[in-house]
Amino acid sequence: MKVGFGTTALARSIAHGGVDGIGSYTRELGQALLTAGRVDLVPAGYRAFVGEDILPGASPPVNLGRHAVMATLGAVGPWKCAGEKHLVAEHVDVFHATDHLIPKLSAIPVIATLMDAIPLSNPEWTTIKLAALRRWLLLRSGGWADHIITISEYSKRSIVEHFGIAAERISVVPLGVHPRFFERIDQTARDEVLTRLGLPARFFLCVGTLQPRKNIERVLDAHNSLPAALRLEVPLVVVGRAGWGCESLVARLRASETEGSARWLQYLPDFDVRAVMQSASALLFASLGEGFGLPVVEAFASRLLVIASNTTSVPEVAADAAIQVDPCNAGEIADAMRLVIEGPREADVLREAGLARARELTWEACAAKTVAVYQSVLDGSCRS
Repeated sequence: MKVGFGTTALARSIAHGGVDGIGSYTRELGQALLTAGRVDLVPAGYRAFVGEDILPGASPPVNLGRHAVMATLGAVGPWKCAGEKHLVAEHVDVFHATDHLIPKLSAIPVIATLMDAIPLSNPEWTTIKLAALRRWLLLRSGGWADHIITISEYSKRSIVEHFGIAAERISVVPLGVHPRFFERIDQTARDEVLTRLGLPARFFLCVGTLQPRKNIERVLDAHNSLPAALRLEVPLVVVGRAGWGCESLVARLRASETEGSARWLQYLPDFDVRAVMQSASALLFASLGEGFGLPVVEAFASRLLVIASNTTSVPEVAADAAIQVDPCNAGEIADAMRLVIEGPREADVLREAGLARARELTWEACAAKTVAVYQSVLDGSCRS
């Protein structure tokens, strides 16, 4: 089976110096598909975002043209993606748009991964520039895909509600956690990372791009409500690039850094992230809305206690392995922090439950379920 594989978001994130979110999904799933050897991948990207080395081991890439032009033309008329002739020439059987940039094709069935319906359900959590046009194009292009893959039952329900896509046209394929997160880094190496980064023995950790949906401001409120001595002893460490709408948060983090109660590390290389995860007291994941919440599972694999939101997809992903809190209640988040600091009796039980949950969610499993969707679409059993 030959699969056209959307790589625009991956290439963009590489160009900006770090891979996260949808780019990470594209890379990890692509590599797992290639490793399994059940499909040949033809990377395909819009405009200049096509590189020969985007997915090592894949076929040469195909350029699909300019997405904004192609999507707009496709949304208002019968026009198809300009790159379709190249995909046909490569004998592509099915196209998988991994990154919300969905081509309109006539000769090749299209499967699109929609992580969530947040741009439609909560537009205030998305970037403001051209938001209305982007939401309209997403709605239209989601409708012309033959089948949808999403990453949680919560996201499936949201897509049915906000996209108007029938439930039978949507398959849930959970994300995976990379095996490297299970690998223990020895104590000496972890201590070297903490010393280099200037981190104490105990700290709370937030991982994710700084943006309103991640709710880090309220986590900071919760941490600031702790006694001053405790804040200094167990600071809040934030790992993540500045996104949008985070000017106030950045200013507050800088002020807390001066006080010594917080650190903003921005981007860290993978080894350092894993060392920090294996050293922290708990991961704080109080997001307001998630299609999945992969940092929760990565923390589970790292044997790290997790304080997680009790909303959207997070309880589904975390199951019974996290301390769940109302993300809108700073007092509840602070209470969970105190519980972790005091050393809850169930800490070891939670760590074991988290590790077991992480072992259920692998990229190999994600790839196998994705191939099953490809085959069912080609067989006609789940096409519209």
